[in-house]
Amino acid sequence: MEIEKSILRSVAYFDMFHYPVSATEIHRFMNEPVSIDEINPLLTSLVKQKKLLRFDEFYSLQNDYSLVELRRTGNKRADKLLGTAYRIGRSLSRFPFVKAIGISGSLSKNYADEVADIDFFVITQANRLWIARSLLHGLKKLSFLFGKQHWLCMNYFVDEDALQMPEKNIFIATEVITLKPVLWNTTIKEFFLANDWTASYFPNCRQEQLFADTNRPWYKKLIESFFNNRAGVWLDNYLMRVTERRWLQKEKKRKLNMKGEIQSLRVSKHFARPSPEFFQKKILALYDDKLRELERGNDICPEEPSHFLRKEII
Repeated sequence: MEIEKSILRSVAYFDMFHYPVSATEIHRFMNEPVSIDEINPLLTSLVKQKKLLRFDEFYSLQNDYSLVELRRTGNKRADKLLGTAYRIGRSLSRFPFVKAIGISGSLSKNYADEVADIDFFVITQANRLWIARSLLHGLKKLSFLFGKQHWLCMNYFVDEDALQMPEKNIFIATEVITLKPVLWNTTIKEFFLANDWTASYFPNCRQEQLFADTNRPWYKKLIESFFNNRAGVWLDNYLMRVTERRWLQKEKKRKLNMKGEIQSLRVSKHFARPSPEFFQKKILALYDDKLRELERGNDICPEEPSHFLRKEII
């Protein structure tokens, strides 16, 4: 019974995004440690009980085959865009004080819609996050001239002294385990080790590690040497204060980004990250609603379009 509940919880999370999932994906995102062979007969049983719907190789809580078609189209689009993301990520990794780059967001889940961004998670050298971030965002401003700003969405920065994610919930756990490192090195390995708490959410997930540490380019070493001193400390602190003031003004005025979300940034010496009060909080609240519906034991009627647990994320 607990395994069946875990299966439904796994499907329900992606149902928030109207995303049907395969048996392999269900297994990966379950909160019960089981083998995939154990869940296959249970998936068949849940379909017979009308608690789950199957369309080809995918499972869903919504009786809407168009979601499968939408997923397949998004997967194909992501396959093409990931090549671009890896090339850009490798270029970003050559910037001063950048220690590791990961592809995040929907692209890290192998999905891209028609207006998909390329989101990057950036790890910097300790106490030089704000110099690195300012240089990278200088490149971001230049990208507007070529209409490629959606390829450089660097939304989340941490430095080597803050590798463990501050919030420990299913949303953050999902983001961590789906992160696609541009290059495997010591820093990214330490990041996953610092966040091994994600195993309590996803005990069946095993992060593949392909270790390939690389040497820093000579010009990166040279630029870093200019700021690995007291002047670098002062500049990093100054850039942090300037950025914090600017973002507080944006949030106070409730300015929206291109996705219609309130622009917000939480700032410290060791991280720059979106405020959890907005999108993350909304996702967690919606997921709680879905789990309560599951506890009520609602069935799905395959003869009619299902509204089971369905609520739009706005």
